[in-house]
Amino acid sequence: MRESVTKTKHNNTLAKKIIQMKEVTKEVYLKWYEDMLLWRKFEDKLAALYIQQKVRGFLHLYNGQEAVLAGALHAMDLTKDKMITAYRNHVQPIGMGVDPRRVMAELMGKATGTSKGMGGSMHIFSKEHRFYGGHGIVGGQIPLGAGLAFADKYFETGGVTMTYFGDGASRQGSLHEAFNMAMLWNLPVVFIVENNGYAMGTSVERTANHPDIWKLGLGYEMPCGPVDGMNPVKVAEAMSEAIERARSGGGPTFLEMKTYRYRGHSMSDAQLYRSKEEVEEYKKIDPITQVLDVIKDQKYATEEEIQVIEQRVKDLIEECVKFAEESPYPEIQQLYDVVYEQENYPFIPHKL
Repeated sequence: MRESVTKTKHNNTLAKKIIQMKEVTKEVYLKWYEDMLLWRKFEDKLAALYIQQKVRGFLHLYNGQEAVLAGALHAMDLTKDKMITAYRNHVQPIGMGVDPRRVMAELMGKATGTSKGMGGSMHIFSKEHRFYGGHGIVGGQIPLGAGLAFADKYFETGGVTMTYFGDGASRQGSLHEAFNMAMLWNLPVVFIVENNGYAMGTSVERTANHPDIWKLGLGYEMPCGPVDGMNPVKVAEAMSEAIERARSGGGPTFLEMKTYRYRGHSMSDAQLYRSKEEVEEYKKIDPITQVLDVIKDQKYATEEEIQVIEQRVKDLIEECVKFAEESPYPEIQQLYDVVYEQENYPFIPHKL
């Protein structure tokens, strides 16, 4: 149970609403710890592989933002809800159920990857698990998320689409077009801005006349508000309310997850726009540490049991790397298989 503050439609005052969400039990905390640790170590391993030039192109890591995903997954119904996000997208599909070995293989450009090695770091995708990317165009996924929600409403699936984007993308015109249409059509979508403070390298304070991105929802009379994005419980509470609103026909919600990334925008980021001291301050509220502290304080697991979890994560990461490194690269023919197929042009055979 929680009291959340959101904007009521056709009313500029703030309203309080009490909602029921799935209980956060001992098992949930243990799963959160193992999941978030896996995501953190997965990204750390990718950074090492990138330095070894086994992962090419751009690489945007999620370190520090794990609570945003963990809390959302707790509130979602993975049998019908969807997720779409930007290019910081390696661990989200793992959380949605995609085999992490296949994600690792995709990042290394192998044929066993989620897109047969042709998507790479910024374009992880799994229709089977309702994860619709990974998008490299800043803000490009925002109207696509609204479109996915439109499909759910049209076909009456009961699903809700989680549409994620960064604070930099919140300045794109596509956001306003999508917000307007989502409210006009009362779509089952939750818009989430993961505000990690700096976009590519420019602070939020320098890109608008106010730092509260969630207030953009007010212009569309969309329920909206800020959330502590470093705490999975707070995220789960806010997401539970937003998802329930969407699923019950109440329309969209816009949430600003106030989070922080411990690494640069990408591996090529020199991070000259912030100090090392600032990063260390935010590490004091590391979401993984917060969850581990609760586990220890509540005696949900012994030190030995925690070590077993950590070893299990380490072993899985090694298995992912082994699988990816032993997988073959795509054949040249595959380049032609994904362009187009024309029945009366038999000169390029297709396999897919």
